[in-house]
Amino acid sequence: MDIAALVADPAAWVALVTLVVMEVVLGIDNLIFISILTNKLPAEHRVKARRIGIGLALIMRLALLGTIAWIVQLTTPIFEAFGHGFSWKDLILIAGGLFLVWKATKEIHHNVDPADHNEDFIASSATTGFAAAIGQILLLDLVFSIDSIITAVGMTEHLPIMVTAVVIAVTVMLVAATPLANFIEKNPTIVMLALAFLLMIGTTLIADGMGFHVPKGYVYAAMAFSALVEVLNMLARNGRRKKKGEQQTLH
Repeated sequence: MDIAALVADPAAWVALVTLVVMEVVLGIDNLIFISILTNKLPAEHRVKARRIGIGLALIMRLALLGTIAWIVQLTTPIFEAFGHGFSWKDLILIAGGLFLVWKATKEIHHNVDPADHNEDFIASSATTGFAAAIGQILLLDLVFSIDSIITAVGMTEHLPIMVTAVVIAVTVMLVAATPLANFIEKNPTIVMLALAFLLMIGTTLIADGMGFHVPKGYVYAAMAFSALVEVLNMLARNGRRKKKGEQQTLH
């Protein structure tokens, strides 16, 4: 089907909107990781690192779309263990999940016990930290990109729809990256919540790779509920501060 026919086809528009929403939701995981990681860089390097990280995510997704036949083969089992046939996709998800669990656990430890930070790491040059951040972002970009593209292939057979959905979703990520990172940085409790999300996402990736599929809806519903509870806590804290300030003004 050519482009003109796709534009005139209502079903194609429904598929595009559905796929864009799905890609944006799947991109939340990637965006949280990028936000937490880049917030550890010097302030002058953060925006650049986010743009490079998200730009690499777009390039990787478009490159993978150009090799759909190869991407589909990634789901073919290459060996069997524990009664489950493992494919390259499974191995990539397990490796990415283990990395996320390790990274989130390490960051939680640093947030709970800041005095235990390695002084050499803090004193290291911005270039080294920048390169390390980009390397870690690239690694997770690969994991999330493969998951994203396989999802897209399963939802539509039209390459133009997939490319359009990916470009729109990554553009949304690019626009939301800095506001989300700033919000996380200004609210320490949000940092811990975001790290808990990464732990859950990492565990889910490992489970998927092991053959135990966890519906994404349950995961994102839990994340949304936790975020709502934290927003209510923030509003309550702000209300208490405001009330305390008014009482001090009266006295």
